Amino acid sequence: MSHERSSLPASSRRILDTIASPRTGRAPGVPELAALTGLAADEVRRELRALHDSHHVVLDPRDHDRVVMAHPFASVPLGFSVRGAHTLWWGGCAWDSFALPHLLLDEPDVLVATRCPACDTPHAWVVGRAAPPHGDQVAHFLTPMHRAWDDVVHTCAHQRLFCSTECVDTWLRRTGQERGYVMDLGTLWPPGPRLVHRAPGTGLHPPRPHRRHRLPLAGRPARVLLGAARLRSRGGVLAGDHRPQAPAAAARTT
Repeated sequence: MSHERSSLPASSRRILDTIASPRTGRAPGVPELAALTGLAADEVRRELRALHDSHHVVLDPRDHDRVVMAHPFASVPLGFSVRGAHTLWWGGCAWDSFALPHLLLDEPDVLVATRCPACDTPHAWVVGRAAPPHGDQVAHFLTPMHRAWDDVVHTCAHQRLFCSTECVDTWLRRTGQERGYVMDLGTLWPPGPRLVHRAPGTGLHPPRPHRRHRLPLAGRPARVLLGAARLRSRGGVLAGDHRPQAPAAAARTT
C-alpha cells in the first residue's frame, strides 16, 4: 500500500477497494457502494467528494453521485475500448489504455481499439506486459500536463493515437489547436517497473521520451500522470481505480 493511500481514512480506502474490482466493467453507484461498504449513502457521497478533491476519482460535475473517471478507467467513451478475456472497458486515454495489462495481472494482454481523430482509420493492438505493441502510429497529448486538471476529462479525451505525424498535423490544422507532446508507441507503452511510482497524487509514471524512441517533434514530455491508479504489491488487485460505468453496450462481461 502506498504511503499516500495509507494516509486516507479507512472509509475512503474501503470505497477505493470496492470500485477497484476488475470483474464488472463498471463503476458502482452510491447505493451499491453503500451496500458493499456498509457505509451510509451520505457518508459515501462525502468520501467520493474527498476522493475527487484529491484526484483519486473524477465525479460528474452535474451528478456528484456518478464516477466519470478513475484512471486508467473511464465511465464515458473517450476514444478507446479495451477488451480483456471477459470484460470490456472504456480506456481513459491512450496511455491509460496501454497501461491496463500492467495493472490487471490476470489479464496478460488486452485488445486496445480506437480510430485516428484525423482520418477515422481504425486501429487495434494486442497490448501486453512483455514489450510495446508494433506499429507506426503516434500519440498526441494536446493539453500541457501542468494544466491537466483544469478539465481532466477534456485532457484525457485529447490524449489520442494517430496514424502518423502527418495525421496529427492535419487534425491540428482542422481544429486550430497548437501541437502538444507527440510520442511513438514505444514511448507510450509503460514498462512494468514504472507502475510503482509513489509521487503524490499519482500511481503511475507518465510516458517518458527514451532516447531510442524520441521523436524530433515540438512539445515536451508529460511530467505528471493523470489520476491515481494504485497497484497493490500483492494479488494484482487495483486499489484506487474502479471499473467504468460505461453504457451497457460498451461495458459488459461474458
